[in-house]
Parts: sequence; C-alpha cells; structure tokens
Amino acid sequence: MTLAGPGAIVTYSRKVFIPLTHLCRDVCHYCTFAATPRKIGQAYLSRDEVLAIARAGVAAGCREALFTLGDRPEARYGAARAALTGLGHPTTLSYLREMAEAVLTETGLLPHLNPGLMDDADYAALRPVSASMGLMLETTSDRLSAKGGPHHGSPDKLPARRLAAIAAAGRAGVPFTTGLLIGIGETRAERVEALVAIRDLQRTPGHIQEVIIQNFRAKPGTRMAQHPEPSLEEHLWTIAVARLILGPQMTIQAPPNLHGPEDLAALLRAGVNDWGGVSPVTPDHVNPEAPWPHLDALEEATAAAGRVLRERLAIGPAFARDPDRWLDPALARVVRRSVDARGLPVVDGWHPGTGEPMPVERVSGKTVRSDSLRAILSRATAGDRLASADIVRLFEADGPDVALVADAADALRREVAGEAVSFVINRNINYTNICLYKCGFCAFSKGSTKAERGPAYRLDLEEVGRRAAEAVERDATEVCLQGGIHPDYDGNTYLDVLRAVGAAAPSIHIHAFSPLEVTHGAATLGLPLEDYLTRLKQAGLSTLPGTAAEILDDEVRAIICPDKVDTAQWLEVMRTAHRVGLRTTATIMFGHVEGYEHWARHLLLVRDLQEETGGFTEFVPLPFVHMEAPIWRKGRARSGPSARETLLMHAVARLALHPLIPNIQASWVKLGGEGAVAALRAGANDLGGTLMDESITRAAGGQNGQLCDPERMAALAALAGRHARQRTTLYAPVRADTQIPAGE
Repeated sequence: MTLAGPGAIVTYSRKVFIPLTHLCRDVCHYCTFAATPRKIGQAYLSRDEVLAIARAGVAAGCREALFTLGDRPEARYGAARAALTGLGHPTTLSYLREMAEAVLTETGLLPHLNPGLMDDADYAALRPVSASMGLMLETTSDRLSAKGGPHHGSPDKLPARRLAAIAAAGRAGVPFTTGLLIGIGETRAERVEALVAIRDLQRTPGHIQEVIIQNFRAKPGTRMAQHPEPSLEEHLWTIAVARLILGPQMTIQAPPNLHGPEDLAALLRAGVNDWGGVSPVTPDHVNPEAPWPHLDALEEATAAAGRVLRERLAIGPAFARDPDRWLDPALARVVRRSVDARGLPVVDGWHPGTGEPMPVERVSGKTVRSDSLRAILSRATAGDRLASADIVRLFEADGPDVALVADAADALRREVAGEAVSFVINRNINYTNICLYKCGFCAFSKGSTKAERGPAYRLDLEEVGRRAAEAVERDATEVCLQGGIHPDYDGNTYLDVLRAVGAAAPSIHIHAFSPLEVTHGAATLGLPLEDYLTRLKQAGLSTLPGTAAEILDDEVRAIICPDKVDTAQWLEVMRTAHRVGLRTTATIMFGHVEGYEHWARHLLLVRDLQEETGGFTEFVPLPFVHMEAPIWRKGRARSGPSARETLLMHAVARLALHPLIPNIQASWVKLGGEGAVAALRAGANDLGGTLMDESITRAAGGQNGQLCDPERMAALAALAGRHARQRTTLYAPVRADTQIPAGE
C-alpha cells in the first residue's frame, strides 16, 4: 500500500533540536526530557543560545528548527514564572513565539513547534511563525492515566484533551504531526482505537501531515526503567496496521535511531516512508541514549530496501505543494520558492538560466518501482500512447530510476534520430517588448505607457529587415520573429513584417508569430484563423513557433496567463496552421506553479494533435527561468524545475511522444552547456538555434549568453559523445558535409 502513495521515496528532515525549556508540569513516568528547576541551571534558553543552535544548523545544511519543550511549566513552577517575567513574557507560548520568529527571520530555518496542549487562540498566535506543529496523541486509553499508569499525574496526557488539541489544529489549518507511543502498557486493540481516532480527526480538515509510530525505550532513572520494551514484531505490526487504517497517502514515520540499522528495511516494508528529523548538530533530546544514524548509513540502509532517501522540509511535501492553504503568506513564499513540483526541497542549488553548471546524478541500482517503470518504458518504446498516470510515474522517478528512464529515452533517440546533434543557424528578432498582456512568468514584456523593467522599444520595419539581411550575411538560414502584443498592432502589422523580411532577405526561412500573435492578428482583421494563416503564408511565413503553450491546462493558465489564449485556442491555431500547410514546433514552459499531472496532460494533448495532423517538427522543453519573473518576485511561483525534473522532461517527452515527434530539443539558453549535454544523453537530439540575439530569457535573468556558434554546438555534441550537424528549420541537412568540427 505504501508504494501506491509515496512509492520509492523515503523522506527525512535535516534539522536542529532547540530545547527551549526542560521544565514541564507533567510527570510521565518514562520521560528523561522533563526536569525540575533544581536540576537545571536556567529555566529557558536565552535568545542568543537559541540563535546559536539555529546558526549551527544552517552551517550544517539544516532546514528545520524543531522546538522541543515541556508543557506550560509556569503552571507548576515559580521558577518558570519568574524566568518568564525576566524575559518579558507572560507565558511559555509567548516566549516560544518570539524565539520561533527570531529563528525564522534571522536564519531562514523553518520552525516546527511541539509545545504541548494548545487551543484555537494559541494556534492562531503561533501559526504565522511556524511551518508546522505537533503533539503526540500517544494513546486514547484513559486507564493509562489512572494511578499506577505511565500518565498518572500528567493532566496534559488525558486523551480527551489531546484529541481536542489536535482537532483545534485542524480548525486553525496547521500542518500537524501526531502519533502513537507503543509499549507503555496499552493493548493492540487500544492502538487500533487510537489510529482510528487519528483517521477520524484527519477526515475533514486533512491537516495531519504525518503519524509517528514510536516504540517505547526504557530509560534509567525513570519509574519505568524496568518496563519491557516492545519487540520489533510489535512495532512492525503497529506500523502495518497504521498504514492500513490511514491509507497510502499518509506519511508514516518511525525514528531510525530507536532500532538497529539491520531493522530499518523491515520498518520500510511494514509501511514506513519517513525517518523524521535527523540532526547533524544536536542530539535527540527525547531519547539521548540513542544517537542519530549517520546520514550516509541511513541512505545506504534505505537504498538496500529498494528505496530512495530524500530530504523534506518541516512541512510535508503534500502540504508544501499547496502552501497558500496551510501557511501564512510570508512562509508560503519561502516554502514555494524552495521546493520542486513534489513539494520536496531542491538541495543542489541549481536553477535554470543561472549560469551555474547543472548537476546530473545518474546512479546505478534498483528500486521497488523499477519493474513497474520498465513495463511503462516498454509500452512507450513500442509507440503506445501512455496513460496520464503512467507519464506521472515516469516524472516521479528518482535515484537509480532516473537513469533507467533517461537511458531508455536515449536508446530510443539513437534508434529514431541517430547520433547526429542537429542545430540551426538563426537569429532572433523580437521586434517589440511592449505588450497588452500580463503573463506572470514574463520579464520581457513592458507596458505600453511606462517601462517597468528597462526601456520599452518597438523596431521599425526597416530595422527588422536590416537585421534579417545581416543574419543572412552571417550564414543564418532562419529568422525567428516574435514580440509582444503592441496596442497599435493589428493583423496587417504581421503581414508587413513578413514583407519587410522577404524584401531584405528573400532566401531566409521565416519562423514567426506565436499562436497569441496569430489569434490577435486574425481578430483585429475580423478573419477566420484559416483565412488569416493563409494570408501569412502567402506573405512569406514559412513555419510557426509553438510558443505561448506554456502549460496546456486551463487550471494552470488561469494562474500564470489568465488573459492569454486558452488551451483549446492554442491547439486550434496549431491545427489550422497544419491544415494550411504550415509546420510548427511545440513547447512546454515548466517549473512554476504546475504539477506532474499537468505535464502529462500537456504531452498527451501535443501527441494527440500530432497524430491528427502530423504538423509538429519538434518538441522543445523550456524550463522556467525565475529570477526576474513577476510571478516569482511576488512569491507566487517555484524557482524553476530541479535538475532531476529538467532531465526527466527531456527523457519523458522523447518516450511519451514516440513515434510521432522525432525531434526533442534542448535549450542551451535555459540549461547552460552542462545541462544541454545532460539532455542530449537523455533523449534529446537537437540544440535549437545559434540565436545571435536572445532577449526573453536574458530579461528573466538568464546568464547563459545570447549566441552559441556552430563551433560551440559541435563542442557540446562532442561532450555528449556525438557529432554536430547543421540543419534547416524543417530538419533537412544544409550541406553534404554534415559534420561540424568542434572548436576550442
């Protein structure tokens, strides 16, 4: 059942533990965390001590600050009340809020708070400074709070109170961690009752992000020092029952330091898919006798069970995919910018367009999902139309499964497109950056009356023609013409642009006008699409770029480009262009607000239209470059796709579109040299155009340059173990000698 949810992924959080206070009004008879005022030097950590721990965590690569503390110690100890007065706070929760805010604002670590019982007002106060909170239910057995029981004398452990606190977290919309402590005297039936209670609490608000099944450890110096610990079999049974009751999507956690490394595989097979917090800086303050496993050892043990260990945030991945629902705006912005489409943090630091080398991790091995992926790959390479769910599975590949998918795509590329890496010598001419539309991802366009991000411009027809003629002089075979939707442009404008280029450079192939421009031109002249596209073709248009596609899903388009052509309109422009004899490309712009299911729908729509018309020449993945994009600057988008996602997009496109679209292009502008080579090894066969001028990615903050000359194209092909071949826009060879020597 676990494989139907998170699949092969097992998560953990790299965190620091901040024990804000060891004082607690409860006296649980198995606990060594709680202490009395006589046993500790000071009641609370100071601000400097808290921040010192947090900064040590940042230096060690942590992303979470777990605040552990006793439950309302001021209700029991005068020393706690006095210390709080000195700190300028009426309650422990008030001081906790200040410290959580300090850690968040001064270090960037995401706080996770475990302060005990809370009510609606408490959650409302703490929610703005925490990514998540938690409270172990432990048990729903009232008899364990009776005299002689482990919870006797601990008012905060009464099951009704803890259930009420967990319910209040749901009303507050707090991502929440809870769980069971097994082996303290409860029966199996009572564990089932507790798990059912958690399931029922989860049903409406959906706020429980993970359930911990923690095994009791007997600790010297406690009243339960001689109490027997639960066996591994009991732990496994409870984990399995938790998985069955809570379902495949729930995250089930077991602490990896409370069993030997030889037992971890069994925990995973029973239903665990999260190891909880593992700190490279601080001990487990609740179980100090059990040191954390080294992360390398944990990764090795996880891999031995056919799983892939991946870091998560304090907020679980399913919740991080929808941060607006679960977090205050400032925290939502931080989380959204740090994760991939799965809701897991991007840990390698790479983002498209930044100029940094794209890291490529292709490891050997096998996961519990490898065989099912091979079945999907077999159908894809046979040319079958994959189901959307199959394509999503391919995008979810991680660890050794990334290499499995990429190798299958590359073998298919070899069979379909051969060993040549093609490219076209072309020039981009973006004739205006003034645009009526407000696409959230676009940093190129400017408003018609002011310059928001640099000067607005509009090239006259003479300059457009001059640039086209200059392109021919520099051996270009293509000009690519696109621009903003200027308020003064109508359908005649685009016809005039074509005539100007044709007059200045009669031999050049004109690759021009996005479906948005075509739609605008037709509408302003009151013409049907077919009539207007026919006029464009007669005026010299050779092919259309498949831009303005972004994500072909109106759910996504409503967020990133609500006033642009919708999915049906984009497809209809392409369908009509193909009908009048104009070939086109197809693109996807990915890595902003969408998910893998949207990528799958996009690919299938492109495939289906290609099966109908045969008009697409190539498919071009365009990773979102975030740095200057308005939607990112407002905190409304992710920071582009991860390196893993970028590699897989090229590979999965090859597989999902086979055999209908034979050419998959890698954008050196977005990927950089290393990324382009990685894509060439994962199913891509084309590097696009030399460009000469590149404005759109550069306006978004791209750092990979404006020109990739033939010698550089050849060098990139050589790094991929292949040779370069200059092509035309329609993929015909330019000359008999097709192999381009690599430059220095």
